[in-house]
Amino acid sequence: MATINLGAIKFNWKGAYNSSTSYAVDDVVSSGGNSYVCIQAHSNQAVGNATAYWNIMSAKGTNGTDADLLNIASTAQGDIYYNNGSAIARLGAGTSGQFLKTLGTGANPAWGTVTTAVLGVKTKQSGSIVNVQNTGSPDYVFGDICGGNITYTPQSTNSKIICTLNAGLGSVSHSTDIGHALAFTIAQSGGINQTNSFKTPHGDYSGGGNRPDYGNDIMTMRVYDNSSTNQITLTGQGYVYSEGTNKTIGFRYATLTLMEVAV
Repeated sequence: MATINLGAIKFNWKGAYNSSTSYAVDDVVSSGGNSYVCIQAHSNQAVGNATAYWNIMSAKGTNGTDADLLNIASTAQGDIYYNNGSAIARLGAGTSGQFLKTLGTGANPAWGTVTTAVLGVKTKQSGSIVNVQNTGSPDYVFGDICGGNITYTPQSTNSKIICTLNAGLGSVSHSTDIGHALAFTIAQSGGINQTNSFKTPHGDYSGGGNRPDYGNDIMTMRVYDNSSTNQITLTGQGYVYSEGTNKTIGFRYATLTLMEVAV
């Protein structure tokens, strides 16, 4: 009949390796994050070197490869741990409102801040119909339809300036073909400087007669890159073109808007 050693039917955990302890077969010790099992009774045979006495049972992970999180530097709430290419690194909690963003392959993650925001808005609005008339020879004639300029000082040197001009036609008086449109002028010392830089396609009326309260709405808009905190001046204009003289177009409730946006 076979003899069974009841004391050796399971591993015997001995804790950390100690060179002064005598070990028997199936004793298990830990050393340097690894675990070893004794395969030959002995004493003072260091694990890892005396392979005739020890077999390794399990090996610890390598930082940055197997994500050994047993030796992390901090356990503060909100921390994030990641592979920085050579070790497990800690990214501390960001500030309220930030987001976690990747910087691409080969780079570490980072906290980002949402930067798109409206930094400022100014408007100018006419309170009634404003007439624009060409009193001389046939030509394009521009006229202020918003009751003055908008002046604005940008808050950032890396923002976008959005300009819009809205208006509806209030009345039309003509005896020959006539056209209308919207435009604006934006100027800034050392920066943006555009005169009548963008306008709507003009609408045309043919033939004679008055057209009171002709109410179609039109709008023009332009986005500019801002690189200065110098003051901006924005002027809204309507224009009239006629094949004759003394022709008038009325613009009702024109609204000029300047908006600065951080991106």
